[in-house]
Amino acid sequence: MNITPFFLDLRSAYQSEIDDLRFDSEGRDVLRQRLADKRREVGFLVLMMELSPEMVAVIFHQGFEFRLPALMDNLLSLEADEFPEWSHLADGVHMAPWAHELAQIVLKEPGGEWFLTVAAGLEYMAGKPALASAGQDDHEDQEDDEDEEADDADERTAGQDAAEEAGEGSARARREAGDDWMVEQGFDRKD
Repeated sequence: MNITPFFLDLRSAYQSEIDDLRFDSEGRDVLRQRLADKRREVGFLVLMMELSPEMVAVIFHQGFEFRLPALMDNLLSLEADEFPEWSHLADGVHMAPWAHELAQIVLKEPGGEWFLTVAAGLEYMAGKPALASAGQDDHEDQEDDEDEEADDADERTAGQDAAEEAGEGSARARREAGDDWMVEQGFDRKD
């Protein structure tokens, strides 16, 4: 199956968003509580659905049941400007009652149908990890060829061990700086 780069990129961001919400600073799984909090903020979140759909789509996490997988597989092969009307897709998607209530709020907004389609696609992919990795195979084959050429060049470079150690330290410093920034923004520090 061919999954568009649009969905592949958003899937990664969506999964990161779920992961960020999952644990508090003490390592407790607080995903349910944080999702409930986000769902209460739907009035504000709809303002972000076009700009950052992956951040808003998490409010529908575990709210969809996909009855026509072929319909969803086809959706994942479409570009963002080729999506069918939500009513066409809704025939194959059953929503939990709470998700249906949220969907009614979203559908009142400009771009609401487009967003629900994106949210359904992301949640479908999240529920089928093998599907997402299969879609990445085509995208990764080209990257693998480029990586192999780069690896060959690296092997010929003298002092590779020293460069790797410096790179690891630099990556660690960047990661710590990013963590510090996130804490300043009000997020819990990841352990």
